Amino acid sequence: MRAEAAKRVELVFSLFDANGNGVIDSDDFDLMTGRVLEAAVASDAGAKEAIRKAFRRWWTTLATELDADGDGVVTIDEFRPFVLDPARFGPTVSEFAEALSALGDPDGDGLIERPLFLSLMTAIGFEEANIHALFDAFGPDAEDRVTVASWATGIEDYYAPDLAGIPGDRLVGAPAV
Repeated sequence: MRAEAAKRVELVFSLFDANGNGVIDSDDFDLMTGRVLEAAVASDAGAKEAIRKAFRRWWTTLATELDADGDGVVTIDEFRPFVLDPARFGPTVSEFAEALSALGDPDGDGLIERPLFLSLMTAIGFEEANIHALFDAFGPDAEDRVTVASWATGIEDYYAPDLAGIPGDRLVGAPAV
């Protein structure tokens, strides 16, 4: 796993541990889902249901694939070596990428405006400065919008263990010079 991917793993664990108790459990995904839905006030019921299902699938996949001792929680030691395994998580990541990026496009024009992008990413738990850096890395247009497709691809790239220098690396802090 590339060093950049290892940093992404650590950040994802901290975000998935939404209640901050040091492990990931079902309640964490309920908390994160609620926060994201609060930020998605303009989205329709279908988009909201899709993100609910995507978050639920994340938890189900994590529990099935990584909860080695069957205690109903995923520890950092269970999480770290496997979470970026495309064979185990590729379909889950794709479903999440599609649902989250669609949630950011309530008017269906294929574009996501910065304020909603910021709200959704903040609801997940990312740092504001890093969110802006990510949005800028996607190359917004003159009206400060990015495409749904570029965000969905960016989400999928974020979970790829062999990628570095991707827009998503900005979420872990300032890019290396």
